[in-house]
Amino acid sequence: MENNFKFYNTLTRQIDTVVPRVDGKIGMYTCGPTVYHFAHIGNIRSYIMEDVLEKALRYVGYDVKRVMNITDVGHLSSDGDTGEDKMLKGAKREHKSVMEVAKEYTDAFFKDFTAVHNRMPDVVEPATNCIPEFIHMVEVLIEKGYAYFAGGNVYFDTSKLDDYFVFSSAVEKEQLQVGVRDDVEEDVNKKNKNDFVLWFTQSKFEDQALKWDSPWGVGYPGWHIECSCISMKHLGEYVDIHCGGVDNIFPHHTNEIAQSESYLGHDWCKYWFHVNHLNDRAGKMSKSKGAILTVSVLQEKGYNPLAYRFFCLQSHYRKPLEFSFDALDNAVAAYNKIAKRVAELKDEGDIDETAFADFKKKFTDAVSNDLNTSMAITIVYDVLKADISDRTKLALIDDFEQVLDLGLRESGKALLGASSSVDSELEAFINDKIAERAAAKKAKDFATADAIRDELLAKGVAIKDTREGVKWELV
Repeated sequence: MENNFKFYNTLTRQIDTVVPRVDGKIGMYTCGPTVYHFAHIGNIRSYIMEDVLEKALRYVGYDVKRVMNITDVGHLSSDGDTGEDKMLKGAKREHKSVMEVAKEYTDAFFKDFTAVHNRMPDVVEPATNCIPEFIHMVEVLIEKGYAYFAGGNVYFDTSKLDDYFVFSSAVEKEQLQVGVRDDVEEDVNKKNKNDFVLWFTQSKFEDQALKWDSPWGVGYPGWHIECSCISMKHLGEYVDIHCGGVDNIFPHHTNEIAQSESYLGHDWCKYWFHVNHLNDRAGKMSKSKGAILTVSVLQEKGYNPLAYRFFCLQSHYRKPLEFSFDALDNAVAAYNKIAKRVAELKDEGDIDETAFADFKKKFTDAVSNDLNTSMAITIVYDVLKADISDRTKLALIDDFEQVLDLGLRESGKALLGASSSVDSELEAFINDKIAERAAAKKAKDFATADAIRDELLAKGVAIKDTREGVKWELV
């Protein structure tokens, strides 16, 4: 099929047009969560943008098969194969078995994952389902001379590769090589600093909860090998598009390419799609900072998860996005306004086929050009302002929602229903909060005053200070 769908390919460091190996079909792999804790909203941002990528590919006509792994064993607290196992850490923290922790956080992940209207992948595979595949790949890598056994562990030998740092520019490669020569290596079993573990045995983490028999002793797989094996199990020897966050680029995706192409003997994945970080004012969102802000927590605070999806889509996936509740509140107000406008449309008039085709082309061009979601949302606004029938507008919104999936009709209907039925209890609550805010401002407690304003806005109530006093309206 002919199309002009393109995005920034981290491997080539340029925007490439997607040409899959099989015409009209795309095999897509997504790095899934390590289910030792909740997924924070920064993690969910990556999954939202990957979901939009998948839906945009389907929108332009591709048959997409998407596979996602669940890391329930073997991911260490450092991506460089050092530190405590994340799953074991979670089990110790909660005084549960590793598999109990895995189930709890897998369920929590998919609750938040689907709350923002992400489509479930076609295949979701836990790492613990694929131990025989991991062992087989390690055996083949040893036979081919790409791996070695030392100190009880099996390592991949990166010195066997012509180009290990495949995602790096020439300057970055030189800097990385200098770092390799200068750094002190902690793992004395490694031949080279960047060698990575394919299989751990009892020689490391004696209290590891999940272990399996292997030709090298009782142990468990390294983290990196699971994505290679799970993708091959479900997508075959080639992957068209591999997705993840920018923090996966090195060493995780670098190691995936090294072991996969050494095992297969040919190129493995042509296109790599990476989503940048969600930051707060203190830096990148992380599970190590204490309290974890999740989609479920946002819901408990009164936020519609789809307003968070809208917040993410207003920015480009390759740009860092700074989160604050002020920024989210602004997104809520904009989302509610556009949703109500959609809900007010009447299914009347004739469909203007020329206008429909024109707007559809603009939308297709936007999502096909490095997934420009902010432009796609601008086109939604343009449709609502256009001098065309409401029926044409609704047809276009429904068409665009195949990609955006913002639930505009449903949310708008709910908002209109709420605004038309302000009962005395709600009105009393609003007035009480306005009084509390006035008292806080009088006491110069502006933080509390701002928090009350945010609380009201999260419930769909916007307040404005005027000369006549505080005015409020449902948004």
